[in-house]
Amino acid sequence: MTDIREINERIQQESAFVELLNLEVGKAIIGQKYMLERLLIGLLSNGHLLLEGVPGLAKTLAIKSLASAIHSKFSRIQFTPDLLPADLLGTMIYNQKKEEFTVRKGPLFSNFILADEINRAPAKVQSALLEAMQERQVTIGEETFHLEEPFLVLATQNPIEQEGTYPLPEAQLDRFMLKIVIGYPNKEEERLIIRQNLNPEPIKINPVVTTNEILKARKVVKEVYMDEKIEKYILDIVFATRFPADNNLGKLKQLISYGASPRASINLALASKAYAFVKRRGYVIPEDVRAVCHDILRHRIGLTYEAEAENVTTDEVVNEVLNAVEVP
Repeated sequence: MTDIREINERIQQESAFVELLNLEVGKAIIGQKYMLERLLIGLLSNGHLLLEGVPGLAKTLAIKSLASAIHSKFSRIQFTPDLLPADLLGTMIYNQKKEEFTVRKGPLFSNFILADEINRAPAKVQSALLEAMQERQVTIGEETFHLEEPFLVLATQNPIEQEGTYPLPEAQLDRFMLKIVIGYPNKEEERLIIRQNLNPEPIKINPVVTTNEILKARKVVKEVYMDEKIEKYILDIVFATRFPADNNLGKLKQLISYGASPRASINLALASKAYAFVKRRGYVIPEDVRAVCHDILRHRIGLTYEAEAENVTTDEVVNEVLNAVEVP
C-alpha cells in the first residue's frame, strides 16, 4: 500500500529548490509564468521543448536565464539555411603535430542547448539534432560519445515568417515532449519590462541549483503517486483523439486526420507528475493532467484539410476532447 502522506512530505522537501529557481529566473523574466513553469516541467521530466511565439517575447532570455540559474554548460545555436550537421555535432580535425585526426566536439556537448529558430535549418541539420535528442549520443567518425546529463534541447520557432523556412515534419515534432505557445504580456507586465530595460544596472543571474540536484529531482518526480483512475483518464483523453466517434465526438472525425501517438500517453503521465512536483504535491490530480494537456497534444494531432479550411486549431480539438472525457 502506497503511503501518500509519506510521499507528500518527501516531495515537499525535495521540491524546495523550485522556489529558488523561480525567484532567480524571475529577476530577468517578468510575467511569462506559464512559460517558466513549462521549462521546469521539461527539465524535471527529461523532455525537450519547442517554444513558438512572435519575436521579443523573451523566449531566448528565459532559456538563458534558466541555464544561468543552474551550474551547467549552455550553448546557443542560431539555425540558418547554410548550417551543416558538423556545425552542431563537431568534426574530425587533422593534427599536424601528432599526424592524426582528432575529434573537435561541437556546441551540442552542453547541458542546455538553445536551438534558435529551428525551422530555418535544412532537414539534414534538423535530423542530426533530433537523433542526438532521442539517442542522447553523438557519433563523430568512428567514435560514439554519450551526452552529459541533464541534456535538454529548447528549440524556438517563429510562426509569422514562413519564407525560407523548413517546417519540422510531424514525425519529428513528436520527439518534443512539450510545444509551448507564448502570448504577449499584459500592460502592467510590459510597464515593468520597460522599467527593467531602462535600468542602468545589468541583471545578474546567479547559479542556485546544481545539475546533481536536477538529476536527483528527476528520480523523485517518478515517485509522485498516480492513481489508476488518473491513468485511465490519460488513456481516455489520448484514445479520444484517435477514435473520436467512440467518445461522442463524431463531429471531430472529419477534422482529425490522425490522433496522438503512444508517446503522448507517456509524456502526459510524466508531465502531470512533474507539474504536481512543481506545485509541491506528492500525488497527481485531474487538474494536473488538464493543465499540461494542450502542451503535450497540440503538436501530436493531425488536422484534415476540412479543419484547416474552417480555421480549426489543435487547441480547439483538445478543448473539445477535455470537455467530452469524463473527469475521475
